[in-house]
Amino acid sequence: MELVDDWAELLRAEAADYAQVALTNIRREFPSGVYHDMTAPGDFPFRPKARTPAFYGSYDWHSCVEMHWLLLRLLRVAGDVVPAKEIKSVLNAHFRPMALAAEVEFVTSKDGLWERPYGWAWALALALDWLPKATYPVRYGVHYNSAFGMSRALDHAHALARAGNRALLDAITAKAYDWFGGDTMYPGAWEPSGHDFLSPALCEAELMAKILPEGEFGFWLAMFLPGIAGGEPAALFTPAVVSDVADGQIAHLHGLNASRAWCWRRIAESLPAGDPRIGPAVAAARTHAGAALPHVVGDDYTVEHWLACYAVLMLS
Repeated sequence: MELVDDWAELLRAEAADYAQVALTNIRREFPSGVYHDMTAPGDFPFRPKARTPAFYGSYDWHSCVEMHWLLLRLLRVAGDVVPAKEIKSVLNAHFRPMALAAEVEFVTSKDGLWERPYGWAWALALALDWLPKATYPVRYGVHYNSAFGMSRALDHAHALARAGNRALLDAITAKAYDWFGGDTMYPGAWEPSGHDFLSPALCEAELMAKILPEGEFGFWLAMFLPGIAGGEPAALFTPAVVSDVADGQIAHLHGLNASRAWCWRRIAESLPAGDPRIGPAVAAARTHAGAALPHVVGDDYTVEHWLACYAVLMLS
């Protein structure tokens, strides 16, 4: 698909800048958003690096995890055009055994529950003791979106399955069928909400493209979003407008444009050749990418501490 080749070339052109953004962010401890339940006077973390010595930068824990993922992804797909030696040195410093032991303690603590499933999924640690007892999916367009978290954990689940442990893959697959398999006529025209960085409709479609057997996804999509071939609902084909980049919540909408581009790309790749929905999906991917990419490097820190991750996800 021409889009894939174009975006692979674009990623190589931008990879060094994206890597530098990530390297700067993961070593920047302040400002920091620390989420903590106090149980007594004075019960509060001394500083971010003391609590989570690997993932202390990039404003908050899940953004820091994302940026580490970005660096590892760039090493894999564009290792010859990024500062590989510097990246490996920083990652080795952050992934020391004692630091990772502290991260395990954090992610399994009460404070770590704030990162469920978004941060957990980026860390490839979606917990099996939580997913089966989650009765309902979370469908809104921010961190707790169930479809996005499950999709990000799938690669790890498949790796475990290849090694003989199918428990995570089976748990995710079962929940995807249970929660989303019967969805029809999704109200995509209601999107976006004012601080979305994910599209509930498109994240669900992207997940089901991975879950459903080959040949079934197109039929499911026709029931879920029946107007794609005609560019409907228009709201899903129209990039969101960001009126104030310095407002952390409004600035989320830059991420919505990037994540929509990623979803539209995955949807197009999952449809059979000649499907009339491919053209509109590819066009929507390009339009949304065009709206998001100018803001990845050099924008306000409310955007720059996380948006590059979505750019790399989209382009690779």
